[in-house]
Amino acid sequence: MKKSAEGFARIAREVFAPIYPVIAEQVLAWSGTRDGIALDIGSGPGLLSVALAEKSNLSMIALDTDPAMARIAQETAAGCPDRVTPIIGDVHCMSIRDNAVVLIVSRGSIYFWHDRPQAFREIERVLRPGGVAFVGGSFGTPALRETVFTEMRRRNSEWDRDIARRSGGATPGTLQRELAESGVAHARIREEEEGLWVEIRKDPTSSIRHAR
Repeated sequence: MKKSAEGFARIAREVFAPIYPVIAEQVLAWSGTRDGIALDIGSGPGLLSVALAEKSNLSMIALDTDPAMARIAQETAAGCPDRVTPIIGDVHCMSIRDNAVVLIVSRGSIYFWHDRPQAFREIERVLRPGGVAFVGGSFGTPALRETVFTEMRRRNSEWDRDIARRSGGATPGTLQRELAESGVAHARIREEEEGLWVEIRKDPTSSIRHAR
């Protein structure tokens, strides 16, 4: 597992690194949020968590299921150790209290969640009233998407097949059905050339608490 985590982190740093500051700016603009506690689900080596911390006053929780990845995220956050806290956890049952975070972001991990309706309920549970989540697979901009795809095709001859297989299990139609099944109150799909996001907003007057 340690080798896998290190290999994933190396690809993230060598190929995907330019997308994270762009995504951070987009998410901050969409949310209108720059203060409070935020959560990065499936944070991997912590590059998006750090980008968000550097571009705002947010205190980031970087959540990943892999202890080795959490250790790598700790190294990534060395420049802002008080602003990024890696923790080990699972989106399907997070050890985070109700109504705790103002912003949630997750880039790439949605394709690996085995029970997305339950994950969506957990996301709504931990969001503060008025909070918002963006979970999906965007590459930031079309140009960055093309740059990443070009390099990944060079490194991995199965890249296009792997992407098609993962995205085929999380089409907009599938995600809409799973959102309906989840019972979350306010959600939509944001489809863009560079990727898609599931946007979940919690009503400012909400007192929703889903059973775990």
